[in-house]
Parts: sequence; C-alpha cells; structure tokens
Amino acid sequence: MRGPKEPRRGATLEDLAVIHDGAVLIHDGVLKEVGPTRRVENLALARDAIELNAAGRVVMPGFVDSHTHLMFPLPLTSEATATGGTQTIRTMAGSRLAVKARSHLEAMARHGSTTVEVKTGCGPDVIAELKILRALAGLKQPPVDVVPTFLLRLPPSRVGPAEHWNALEAWIGDEFLPKLRRRAWARFADLYWLDQPSLLPSWKRYLDLVLRNGLSSKLHAEGPSPSGAVALASEYGASSIDHLEYATMADTRALGCMRTIATLLPCASFHSDTQYAPARGLIQAGAAIALATNFNPCLTPVLNMQAVIKLACCRMGMTPAEAISAATINGAHALGCADRVGSLEPGKLGDVLVLNISDYRELAHHFGTNLVRTTVKRGEIIWEDGKVAPRAAEDLRTGSA
Repeated sequence: MRGPKEPRRGATLEDLAVIHDGAVLIHDGVLKEVGPTRRVENLALARDAIELNAAGRVVMPGFVDSHTHLMFPLPLTSEATATGGTQTIRTMAGSRLAVKARSHLEAMARHGSTTVEVKTGCGPDVIAELKILRALAGLKQPPVDVVPTFLLRLPPSRVGPAEHWNALEAWIGDEFLPKLRRRAWARFADLYWLDQPSLLPSWKRYLDLVLRNGLSSKLHAEGPSPSGAVALASEYGASSIDHLEYATMADTRALGCMRTIATLLPCASFHSDTQYAPARGLIQAGAAIALATNFNPCLTPVLNMQAVIKLACCRMGMTPAEAISAATINGAHALGCADRVGSLEPGKLGDVLVLNISDYRELAHHFGTNLVRTTVKRGEIIWEDGKVAPRAAEDLRTGSA
C-alpha cells in the first residue's frame, strides 16, 4: 500500500504496491521497515525480533472504518423512535454505555478494523450527546483507535421556526462546540443534510461555527437530492461527504474536482434494500472514495469491513484492489490520520492484519466469513484465530481461569 501522500484516485486507487514474499519490522509499535523478506530479516534490528510466521497468507494494513453509529441508536429502537432512544441514553449509566461500546469495538478488532470513527447523533440533546462522548473518552485502552464525531441530527419534530433555530445555534456555538474543543472529545462535526431551502442559512451558520471552533466538518447525504450537500462540502472544505446513494452525474463530476472524500456505505443499501452509491461513476470522475460499514446496532448491524469489500465489488462495480484502498488508506484520509495508519509504510503505526487467504482478491469472493487470522495493533497481537477443540472439564469448573 505504499503510495502517494494524498488520497488515492483513479489508477492509483487500483495500485496496492504488493510485495511478494515480504516482511514488516515493527519496533515500539511503529513500522520500521517494509520490504522483501530477505532484506528485512538481515537488518540488525531484526536479529532479536519475535517472528510471526505468515507464510502463504495475505498481510495488509488494518481496516479503517470511517463511518459508524456504534453507540446510537440502540438496538430495538428505530429512527422513528429516536426520541425514545435518546431518552434511554440519558438514563443509562455511562459505565454500561462504555461496556456496550467496548464489546462492539472488540468484535470489530476480531474482524480486522484497527481504527474506527464513532458518531453521536442524539439530536440537540446535550445530556445524551455528552454522555456518549464522555463514555468514548473514558474507554481505557480500547482495542482499536477511536475517532469521535459529533453528529448534528434533528428529528423532523425539531425542524421548526426561526426562533428555535436561533436558540439552537446559540447553544451549539456558545456552549457545546467550545466544550468539545476544550476537552478534545471530538475531532469532527457532522451534519445530517435535509434538502430544505429554508434550512440552508442555518446549515451554513452551523458549519461556520464548526470551523470557528477548530473542528473539521463532515456531511451526511443519504437522502434524495444530495446536490446541496455536495455544494456545501465544496464550499466548506469538508473532510468527507457520506452515503451518496442518490448522487447524480453532476454530483459525481463535482466530487471529482474536490478534495473531500466520498465515503460509500454499501451495507446501508443492502439492509434497507435501496440503491447503491455510484462508485464506478465517482471513480471515473476522479473522486477519492472510501468505504465504511455504517455500523448501527439498530439499522445496519454489520461491523465487518470484509463484508463491505464484498458488497462494493459485487454490487457497486469496484475491483478488489480499489475496494481495499478505499477501506484502508482513503478511510484514513477521511479521518485525517493517513500519516499514521492506512498503509504499511515506515513511520506509521504497526496496525497489521494476517488473513487466511493467499491472494488479496479472495476478499471479494467470500461473504459472511471472517478471514482474519491475526490482528496486530501498534505492534501487539490483540486477536488471533485459534483451533476448534473441546475444553477440558477442569477449565469449566467454578473458580477456574
């Protein structure tokens, strides 16, 4: 995955820079060398290294899942009952919320994700929003790196008169965003786009506040008519614009001229039985695209980036190489961390996967199978596939380890 510093587009999205019979050398959690096995093994630093044998297997960067709703809405709720879900968050103990988050993150690590973005989205409810962000900040040594994002998402009942918006903007600008900046609880501020002309001035004021508070912006554009969101993303230099299931040819051409990453979510289309984003058109237009799960315990309960790659190839016309680039290095660009993760290059974190396949193209063939044999995070093995065998009876007795 060695390549240009900027997001991969066009032909570069297809170039994985595969090393046959290769090796990586990790020291203090950082990649020190990547290259042919014979050269790496002859380095002085490698002489006392612990060897992890991956012969006959694919070794690749950890997946970067750049769009999830990991903590909201909760299971058994729905968008129609978002108010009830928000109330549940308000009353739930923060420790319980953190336990749920950790269980999801551990499952993601088992399936190869080593960096995960997590959105809020409880609407203008400061207690619920802060509880989610506080729970994320309080996770002690999570198995993967977590990138928190504040998502401004209003239920239809809150889209109201100008007086309401004035109060909302005052709350966001004077209290909420400054608090997030001071406590470093979020790196991004997302906006759930609603295509209503009367709301455009409010959306612009919100994005102005985001920039003023030193956060990067993102846009949710999952509904019909995303053209206005594309224009906003261009005007405000958004890090990413996500979903884009209804993007038109004009939208794809516009995105081809922008630095903003187009994050596509095939699992969302799969679960809702709606159309898929025009990945092929975006690639041909020169847009930089990323892939993510849209994991949502309620509506999109898929946390496996391998399934995302499969759907991107069989439903969106992407090649396996394009899908892998979009699920790693371009996802890292969407989260502003491509200097640390997303590819196996010296100086980056030792986030590495060993897969139970011998050719990367097999990722586009399997579906519903976890192909990860080993997940390495910052040079430490955090998950390893084991053999299927019965446990000894003494191990199951009360008090046994």
